[in-house]
Amino acid sequence: MAFLDLDRLSVAFKKEQVLKEASLQVERGETVVVFGPSGGGKTVLLRLVSGVMQPDSGDVRLNGQSILGQGPEERGVGMAFQNFALYPHMPAFENIASPLRARGLAGSEIERRVHETARLLKIDHVLKHFPKELSNGQKQRTALGRALIAGPEVLLLDDPLRNVDAKLRYEMRIELPRLLKSFGGSVLYVTQDYKEAMALGDRVAVLLDGRFLQIDRPAEIYRNPADVRIARLFGDPTINLYPVQPRPAGNGVEIDLFGSKITLPGSYGHLQGKECLMGLRPEHIHVHTEPVEGGLPMELDAVTPLNVRTVLFLKAQDNRELLATCSEHEQGNFGRGHRAVHARIDFERALFFEPDSGIRLPVAA
Repeated sequence: MAFLDLDRLSVAFKKEQVLKEASLQVERGETVVVFGPSGGGKTVLLRLVSGVMQPDSGDVRLNGQSILGQGPEERGVGMAFQNFALYPHMPAFENIASPLRARGLAGSEIERRVHETARLLKIDHVLKHFPKELSNGQKQRTALGRALIAGPEVLLLDDPLRNVDAKLRYEMRIELPRLLKSFGGSVLYVTQDYKEAMALGDRVAVLLDGRFLQIDRPAEIYRNPADVRIARLFGDPTINLYPVQPRPAGNGVEIDLFGSKITLPGSYGHLQGKECLMGLRPEHIHVHTEPVEGGLPMELDAVTPLNVRTVLFLKAQDNRELLATCSEHEQGNFGRGHRAVHARIDFERALFFEPDSGIRLPVAA
């Protein structure tokens, strides 16, 4: 039995179906990231768990018991919002302390808990400051402290890093898993940033079209996306996609691509005669300035630095475009582009999808 069980939740606003029998189970102490594009129902899902909204159908169970009849204050659920939602007339100390004061705890206990929480979040030096005096990062940590201090069994985080700067987002991706584990509750974390989802989730639940299309460990979702839309959402630059139709060739199969006949491994033999979309991740394409065995002739059209990786924009003999990446160290081999190069593609890692449904086609054992 899952600790938090979201069972076939459905919600509609007028004629728009936001959630369609969405189901998700979260274990005690687990962090599950709900990932999907803006407007996909992620925040609505959190409101259903917190009790701010009620579903049209379905159930929310905590430790095996339905909590739909309970108000937000009875559910043992904490929530932090992307816009911080701090009380502007209260200093940080009182913002964090407000859930404890509402429960009538003694002043000495409130004092102890607030300072303990603030030390963990590294904001104990700004507890006397009002929200207008805090940086966005300090506001975010204050809001997180308020959500955590009462020791909720379930913590709901609604894109809490969206309104902070890039440096703090990076730091919090490292810090947050430790902080969340130290408090011991189960966490539902909403984001539309796939890097955040990969960094923070024990598991990631991909919410598209009102349903969870894939729930798995982050690495598994990246390696084996359930469909082509998920493959596009995970990766920067995005996956390369090409229509192909494998045909028999010796012990394997063959495709026409980039002006060449390419032999694929025998594990793709079951795709013979099927129209497919083939996906190639940019990091699985290795670009060389000199001919190499298995290399395909390409024209390097542009070189664009992207964080610690560099994006190479290639054009093949059949004028198809191909995105590859390389390390900062390798970038110096290519100048600013517009030269002949050779691309060696790791077809062992290619992904195949049905063209119409987008569902990923499995590789034979």
